[in-house]
Order: sequence, then C-alpha cells, then structure tokens
Amino acid sequence: MSEPSEITNKNWLMVAVLGFIWGGTFMVVAIALEGYGPVTVATARTTLGALTLILLMGATGRKLPTTTRGLWPSIIVIGILSTALPFLLLSWGQQYVPSAFAGLSMAAIPLMVLPLAHFFSDEPLNARRFVGVSLGFAGALVLIGPGLAQLGQGAEPLAQLACIGAALCYSCASIFTRRCPPVDPVVLAALTLLVGAAILLPIMLVTEGVPNWHGARPSLAIIALGLVPTAFATLLRVSIIRSAGSVFLTLVNYQVPIWSMVFGAWVLSEALPIRFYVALAMILTGLAISQWFSLRRMLAGR
Repeated sequence: MSEPSEITNKNWLMVAVLGFIWGGTFMVVAIALEGYGPVTVATARTTLGALTLILLMGATGRKLPTTTRGLWPSIIVIGILSTALPFLLLSWGQQYVPSAFAGLSMAAIPLMVLPLAHFFSDEPLNARRFVGVSLGFAGALVLIGPGLAQLGQGAEPLAQLACIGAALCYSCASIFTRRCPPVDPVVLAALTLLVGAAILLPIMLVTEGVPNWHGARPSLAIIALGLVPTAFATLLRVSIIRSAGSVFLTLVNYQVPIWSMVFGAWVLSEALPIRFYVALAMILTGLAISQWFSLRRMLAGR
C-alpha cells in the first residue's frame, strides 16, 4: 500500500499530540507507582485500555474477526509482547530508574526493528541503515553503560535492563504485527490489550492482591494511563496512519524521548546526567540516518 501523499496541518497537530502523550506516559507511570505496586499499575493500565476499546468496538459496530489461519495465535503473541510483558517490565523498572531513562529507552525501538526486519521480513538492512542502527545502539550503550558495570550491585542496573527489555518486546511485537493476518487495527488493539489483561490480572491478585484506593494523585494517574496513552493514543495512531501514512507516524519516535526528559526534569524534578543527553543525540541521529530517504520523501510531499 502506498503512503498517502497529502499531509495536512491537522496531521502535523495529531502527530505532535501523540508524541506529547506517549512522551508523558513515563511520568504518569512514575506518579502511579507512588501509591501502587508495579503489577497493579501494569494490570490497571491494560485492563482499562482493553475495556475502553471493547466499548468502542461495540459503539462503532466493529465485530470480532473471523477465524483466519494464524490470526488468534498472532493476537496472543502480540498481546504478550506489546502489552503484558513490556508494561510489567516498565512498571517494575521505573521503581528504580528515572522516568526519563524509560522514555529514552523507547527511542531505540525503531532501531531494534530494523535488524529484526532484516531476518524476519523482506526489509534488508542496507549499509545506510546499518550505520544508523550501529550509532543508535552505541547511544543505548552510553545510556546503560554505568549500569552494566554495576550488575549485581542493587536493583537499578536490572531496572535499566528491564526498560531496554521492554523496548525489545515492542520491537518484536512490531514484526509480529506486520506478519499478522489482516484485521481492523482498533479490533487488534482491543484484543491484544485483552490478552494482556487476562495474563496480568491473576499475577496481580497473587502478588499484590486486590488494589485499594491510595489517594487521588496515584489513582488518577492509573486511570489516565488506561484511557489516554493506552486507549485514546491507539485511536490517534490509527487515524494518523490512515490519513498521512506509517512513515509520517515515525516522527513520533523523535518526540517521545525529548518529552520524557522534559516531564522528568520539570515535573518530577529528576536529575538528568550528561550521558542522557549524549545518548539522546546519538539515538536520534542514528534513527534519522536509518530513515533518511523515507523522511526526505515524506517532507518533500509536505
């Protein structure tokens, strides 16, 4: 399918709003963790998002997909890799690392997708992409380097690896989503969130029990997580892809780490070491190199 050539001011506004929302997610997770355990935060986010999108399916007349060979196994795998596992890893990791670190980790997702796509799809990793990926991964090493040197010395190094692991989960989920049989994007999002909720709910009940109200600030943060970055952002993402194309959507990748650092520093008063800025510059430069021709074609169409 060819990319839409008409990119309007509304499209630019939508992609800016989506970057703002996803960039602020890590701050909201940090606030939710002030009153709730990491499994509860991940479970509530997934369950509220699933319920919201299921209600939307009913309101818009969307139906469950017909049984297609390989569809339901794909939905289960995508649900594990795009909701249950990364949400849990991020919630646990953010107990010990700044929210800005988690946001920076997510910037590596497109760079992780490229080598995976080389082996599992028809998108070869050419020389330009290889240079971009190498520079981006070097930036990731700058980001987590001190933690790797301190493995076994507390929870923070493992928390850093958990955030990187969440990015890897999202990257693998992207490959499985590309290979998934055709299905309505909103239906796919609802069902994968439902899979995540079905996995996380029993884990939450066993490990942290039924959640109680722990004050307005963390409780409202949990509700916001389920409704805004999980449910509403999914609809916004679908709208952007349909009106401006998936290449245009990649502009979100440049915004998320920047907003996560802004929110972390200004709202949560997190200290941001110099390596965060170095890593950000290296990862975004690597991302730009790897996507250079696609971005240039897209901007030329503006």
